[in-house]
Amino acid sequence: MIEYDESQQRMVLKLVYYGPALSGKTTNLLRLHDLLAREGRGELMMLDTTDDRTIFFDLLPFFLVAPSGLKIKVKVYTVPGQVRHDATRKAVLQRADGVVFVADSQYAEGANNGESFANLEKNLALVGIDIEQLPLVVQFNKRDLKEIISETEISRIWGPTGIPVVLASALQGWGVVETFREVAGLIYDHIDLKHRLREDHGLDRATFVQRLVNRVDQPET
Repeated sequence: MIEYDESQQRMVLKLVYYGPALSGKTTNLLRLHDLLAREGRGELMMLDTTDDRTIFFDLLPFFLVAPSGLKIKVKVYTVPGQVRHDATRKAVLQRADGVVFVADSQYAEGANNGESFANLEKNLALVGIDIEQLPLVVQFNKRDLKEIISETEISRIWGPTGIPVVLASALQGWGVVETFREVAGLIYDHIDLKHRLREDHGLDRATFVQRLVNRVDQPET
């Protein structure tokens, strides 16, 4: 559902972080905001509530310009995980160009992960998006905690689906950029098929991803 204005040479892409409540969606955006260089990204907008950190969405925009002059904005959203905010989740999912599903790695959260992913499938269908065609990455977050599902079990469950899986601890800051890089590459593949980014705009996959995932230089240890 790419928003593309050819006359204005302007493209807006939407990436949504989805998942159960308190799985770490907002923490992912906070870490991205900290880890990526200021150049090319906007400011993080966030609404807090007393029962969860996000009631509507958090928004972190990224900007880049292709050699052809095409201006591309990537808007990154989170959605509230609580059941009662389902209408908001559907609204944010509309016209999504990619989704990161943030699962909680703790054994105790397995059922919530399953219910939330089923909710994602249902809501994508309701807003007219085919999950089989959508750039989608699953992140298993909170790998720094105890009592978590093993990597072997994750591979057994998700391997056959073909959906890329990234392990992460958003709280500690690892796996966050890797997740973003993975889904950015999939989004490029998806829009390149329709809008010939490489042929018509001189923007190849590696450059697209590199421009989005432009990390702040890490201090030497």
